[in-house]
Amino acid sequence: MPKHLAVIADGHRRWARKKGLPSKFGHTTFVPRHKELARLCCKCGIKVLTAFVFSPGNWKRLNEEVESMMSLFEEGLRLNLEESMRHDIRISIIGDRRGLPESFIEVITEAEEKTKANTRLHVILAINYGGQSEIVQACKRVCKKVKDGLIEEEQINDKIFEQELWTNVCPEFPFPDLLIRFSGEQRLSDFLAYQLAYAELYFPKTLFPDFGVKDFVMAMKHFQERQRRFGGGR
Repeated sequence: MPKHLAVIADGHRRWARKKGLPSKFGHTTFVPRHKELARLCCKCGIKVLTAFVFSPGNWKRLNEEVESMMSLFEEGLRLNLEESMRHDIRISIIGDRRGLPESFIEVITEAEEKTKANTRLHVILAINYGGQSEIVQACKRVCKKVKDGLIEEEQINDKIFEQELWTNVCPEFPFPDLLIRFSGEQRLSDFLAYQLAYAELYFPKTLFPDFGVKDFVMAMKHFQERQRRFGGGR
């Protein structure tokens, strides 16, 4: 089983259109489907679940849809906080928090603080997250450490750099073993651009609102059938 599972929860708007509903109704399925995914991760011993929730490009959508998404994310995080505590789930948010509603930031801060000692599953939600932006910000922080005399330029290596990535909230398993992108799209969309270097990739056609146990089992079977080489030859 993978220790760190990353998912791009894609297909909400297509799901809504197929049913003749406004796009925003598709997003209402995210929280219950993500809860089911987290439950399955706990059951199978997966330690980290990172979900791509909202990208900087999503701000370009209609204001009504963006506001609806933010409200749903905030409400879902708040209403499921006690359940996360009961199931020993830690919650972290990565991404640029500038521009997020103040009330949402307050809920994020509360969730991270209350769940920080939980150890069964670490749920990481990437909100207003871009992989290229993460790399640029990490480079700036490393440069500042050199400028401030905290490290020498010759000391810079992958470990120093990785400490400045947003995903360093999970130093035990910072890199995903498996990425699942739902809806059949076969691209990464600027998600975990550095961290997915050696991840196995799986692109089921299932829209995330239709996700169920069968889809999870198929993804795990796909992963177990792969021979991971981490850049090595046969």
